[in-house]
Amino acid sequence: MSTVVETVTNLVQPIMARHQFELVDVEFVKEGKGWYLRVYIDKPGGINIEECALVSDELSEQLDTLDPDPIPQAYFLEVSSPGAERPLKKPEDFEKAVGQYIHVSLYQKIGNSKVYEGTLEKLTAEQLDLKVNLKGRFKTFEIPRSAIAQARLAIKF
Repeated sequence: MSTVVETVTNLVQPIMARHQFELVDVEFVKEGKGWYLRVYIDKPGGINIEECALVSDELSEQLDTLDPDPIPQAYFLEVSSPGAERPLKKPEDFEKAVGQYIHVSLYQKIGNSKVYEGTLEKLTAEQLDLKVNLKGRFKTFEIPRSAIAQARLAIKF
């Protein structure tokens, strides 16, 4: 599966550059009986459905020219926006998220939890400082970046 993601990433990067879009993520997953190739794209101000269709058409054409086919099984191609709760994967994703409300899942507990939501206050190469509201009291957690299993923007309720 990782070779599928790598191949698609390499194919879609020139499309992104040509249209000045950002590639957020590529995933190839099995859900139920079907396989899904998902490509998440964005741009400043947000991506629209016509732009997603454009990338889908261009990527589909590129995939059809490959021999041998890197994806031998049937699959559904989905090109979409990452949404309001955009994943944070690349270092630049985290840099853009400083000052924003995020959700962080950890490999192991820090404090009493493996999951935190709060404002990303500070970021270094080794850690992030997350200001969390714990029952009306704010506490800042220093979270090593190596401890983060997943991170994404979050909607504050």
